[in-house]
Amino acid sequence: MSFQLVSEYSPTGDQPEAIAQLVQGVLAGDSNQVLLGVTGSGKTFTMANVIAQTNRPTLILSHNKTLAAQLYAEFRQFFPKSLVEFFISYYDYYQPEAYIAVTDTFIEKDLAVNSEIEKLRLRATSALLSGRRDIIIVSSVSCIYGIGRPEDYANSILEIRLGERLNRSTFLYGLVQIYYSRSEIEFKHGNFRVRGDTIEVFPAYDDFGIRIIFWGDEVEKISKFDPINGKTIADMADYTIFPANLFVTSKEVLNKAIYQIQDELVAQIDYFEQSRRPLEAKRVKERTEFDLEMMRELGYCSGVENYSRYLTEREPGSRPYTLLDYFPDDFLLFIDESHVTIPQVGGMYGGDKSRKLELIEHGFRLPSALDNRPLRFDEFESVQNQTIYVSATPADYELLRSNGVVVEQIIRPTGLLDPPVEIRPLYNQVDDLVEEIHQELELKNRVLVTTLTKRMSEELARYLSEVGIATRYLHSGIEALERVNILNELREGKIDVLVGINLLREGLDLPEVGLVAILDADKEGFLRSARAFIQIAGRAARNVHGRVILYADKITRSMQKLLDETERRRIKQLEYNQIHGIIPQSTTKQVQEIIIGHKNKTEKIYNQSNDNSIQAADPIAPYLTPQQLNKLISESKKRMEQAAQELNFTEAARFRDEMKNYEKELKDRSKN
Repeated sequence: MSFQLVSEYSPTGDQPEAIAQLVQGVLAGDSNQVLLGVTGSGKTFTMANVIAQTNRPTLILSHNKTLAAQLYAEFRQFFPKSLVEFFISYYDYYQPEAYIAVTDTFIEKDLAVNSEIEKLRLRATSALLSGRRDIIIVSSVSCIYGIGRPEDYANSILEIRLGERLNRSTFLYGLVQIYYSRSEIEFKHGNFRVRGDTIEVFPAYDDFGIRIIFWGDEVEKISKFDPINGKTIADMADYTIFPANLFVTSKEVLNKAIYQIQDELVAQIDYFEQSRRPLEAKRVKERTEFDLEMMRELGYCSGVENYSRYLTEREPGSRPYTLLDYFPDDFLLFIDESHVTIPQVGGMYGGDKSRKLELIEHGFRLPSALDNRPLRFDEFESVQNQTIYVSATPADYELLRSNGVVVEQIIRPTGLLDPPVEIRPLYNQVDDLVEEIHQELELKNRVLVTTLTKRMSEELARYLSEVGIATRYLHSGIEALERVNILNELREGKIDVLVGINLLREGLDLPEVGLVAILDADKEGFLRSARAFIQIAGRAARNVHGRVILYADKITRSMQKLLDETERRRIKQLEYNQIHGIIPQSTTKQVQEIIIGHKNKTEKIYNQSNDNSIQAADPIAPYLTPQQLNKLISESKKRMEQAAQELNFTEAARFRDEMKNYEKELKDRSKN
């Protein structure tokens, strides 16, 4: 199938020329191109048009889970009839195992898997093997981490057709082999149940069940049904069941791997004993033999991915199989916010290797664990196909890869100009800032302030709050769930000022922001580079009255680049506006659009939130029995987890607070 782009808008401004140049480059076989698109110029719409016109399976790589979710939602709207899938890390929480030699501390692996995201990952891989060409996968850097071998995954597919001869027991055995579990009580993703001649399967990657009815050894009927009420949705002529796990291994390969692991274990024990390190020898022997016993009995063990080299039959030191191996050879790769994403891809391997070396050196893992890893950067480059780097501030790497040829998208269809930049002295910068904030609040605008350190952001936020300005700070110490909640509160007007360090940059879409203030702007470095300045200034580019103030006593080279680039873009936009008679207008965006998820599921969550049976500040809580409170705690927790699975972080935070209120009520009673 071909991509069918659905949008009420047509390319305008720089978009038609940018689309034409990028499409021409793809069709001509250019390996690397750069799209320099300013904030608000419609880069995502340009990407969608390029995909539609080139008709290639596409991977869109983002450095940030929240931004990836935003892109996923937008591309689902652009291509409602195509396969638009989502592939990010499926951990809500992940603490990898590690060993700190200085304190002799071993940290066990601890994790919490998000089943909804796991389902989306499986749906992404199954889509790539479905044979369709109209596929878009939006991914975080999780796509460079090892998963199962594509051939093993493809060979494990079960295909059933109406009227075919198929032994029922053979079919059930096949389901177990691809990691489906039989359960007559709980029917969830990855389960199946048997009722006489009827077998019901809940695919690990779909929201409906499959009912197969046998007549002897013949498939008599195949139908799709609602797993909640059991009602038939539609009859089907055939269906393909993909594995319930990305790591699929045959029994023969597993047995062979066990023998190879045993051989490596013997060699490692011998190494430690010759080095007169009996503790390490004993440790690696006990841990590995326990893993082997689990693999013999169950087919897997905790940390089985550390033996992936043997399970995927790879040579020592060879790169792992990743999501990129599931794409056809002519796939198209977009790297969004490439100036951040590329360094992130490059940094994954080093951190993983240093942690593994400590574990191996002290007998917690075999040396082959090093082959369970993300791609090295040179390996990532080797599996890239045609790539388009997308950024408002492309780095030297992207420019070098594209031989300095850049496709510019400077014009904003809304007519908005880059915000004017003003430089003010450092003396009394905080007092001056307070005065400017009050002026913005009179205009019903919000303010972003960037500082150099976490401590400074916290202290400034505290000071502004003390003088009567609703202020919060935002930095890496704030949980991801809470960050989105803070941004929503800013947009809703519950917060007037947001103080941050480096998080107020790429991808934040905040039309209400009228002022961006940068403190200590002349302290040149990573946080005060030209690229950082341009990104931060872009947060004020969606408001017609947006402006930027740099507090500095001198003009640094980075500041001058910002001034020059801003002036160049403003002149170009002004000329376009005059020619086409455009009057700049602020962009508008509903607050709930920052919540990412499937549209129907998001609406479902909102409908639940309108249920007055449970409220975060329930006035009758003090009058409820402990049993009633426990029931409300359970219901709040269930709703919180469901909202989190839908990536509806604001609702999840609300239900979390609700749950804590009830728990506090119970705790206070127990004290009395």
